[in-house]
Amino acid sequence: MATGLSRLIPCLAGQNTFLTRHRRPTKQSIYCSYSCLSSQFKRQYTSVMIVPTGIGAAIGGFAGDALPVARALSTVVDCLITHPNVLNAAMLYWPMPNALYVEGYALDRFAEGLWALQPVHQNKVGLVLDAGIEEELRIRQLQAADAARASLGLPVLEYTVTDLPLKVEKWVDPASGRSTGRIENPDSLLRAVQTLVNRSRVNAIAVIGRFPDDDIDDVDDYRQGMGIDLLAGVEAVISHLVVKEFQIPCAHAPALSPFPLSLSLSPKSAAEELGYTFLPCVLAGLSNAPQYLVKSSESMERSCILASDVDSVILPRDACGGDGALAFARSRKNEPLIITVEENETVLDDTPDKLGLEVLQVSNYWEAIGVIAAHKTGIDPFSLRRNKVHNIQCTSVLVNGSSFARETTFS
Repeated sequence: MATGLSRLIPCLAGQNTFLTRHRRPTKQSIYCSYSCLSSQFKRQYTSVMIVPTGIGAAIGGFAGDALPVARALSTVVDCLITHPNVLNAAMLYWPMPNALYVEGYALDRFAEGLWALQPVHQNKVGLVLDAGIEEELRIRQLQAADAARASLGLPVLEYTVTDLPLKVEKWVDPASGRSTGRIENPDSLLRAVQTLVNRSRVNAIAVIGRFPDDDIDDVDDYRQGMGIDLLAGVEAVISHLVVKEFQIPCAHAPALSPFPLSLSLSPKSAAEELGYTFLPCVLAGLSNAPQYLVKSSESMERSCILASDVDSVILPRDACGGDGALAFARSRKNEPLIITVEENETVLDDTPDKLGLEVLQVSNYWEAIGVIAAHKTGIDPFSLRRNKVHNIQCTSVLVNGSSFARETTFS
């Protein structure tokens, strides 16, 4: 007779690896060994990748230049949670079935444990156009939406135009050095979104705002792969406004006049030079972005993803001061491994030692992905390095209930 797990747990036919066949005169049974089932006893490994927008990140501060990192990371983890700044590349994007496209405000609320993420098969996407967009440029945006519907099958249902021009303003915050801004008529944007939600029952929103055309000298550094993205900060302001009010996925694509041809363009910025619109990546991301639910017992019943499910967080070393990063680092329940990348420099100076955070510092994303691969497997990453495993030590108890910050360097 069959013994052990092979006796107790049948395996699906067609999975030939590790199968044990037990033949009897009257019928054939297929059983599975323990090796076939071992992966079923581990929960999915979830990682969050953060590159804050508008802070001049060396990787992720331009036109989708952090997307290769996300693609590589998605092949190592079971679930990758990241935000539009990482996945958007203007006319370019890359489908990753296990990547969740989560707007920055929602990602912060998720990290704080206030919201849950509910994966979906498909969203109904509505499109809001700024009344300040000129007719020809508006037609270009709508043609891009139609192309996404016809060629990619994306569920973009309807569009509306704001009743007033949004009047986007942008500037650089002198205190932090990051880009930011505002829209003069935020209520007009919210009315347009409300119209689409009520009339078409959409549950994801793409916004196209008319941005002021810059003097070419103002964006020359960015086109050369240096400096900061002057548009990114206020784009985040726009999407935050919609997500906070309606609790549905939202992302923004700017409407701009095309720049004159440059013969010395950085590859990191080149995705934004391919056409008249940045809309395709936004529509692709929103088409299956997870929905946001206020955390409750219902969230658990719907098998949503919670902050406590996150196993690791990866972000630039000097950009640890955001709400989401701090929430993950200070989590008291299932504290994730926080990995900071030294090579991805930004204009900020929010380092772990200044904030009292315990992190694992690595030099680059190559190392970060290796650390995550080891962590997922249950292996101490330091055991993969030369002379990094030392004799086990006895640690002292906490004094007066307080602990201390520690920054471990993976080098």
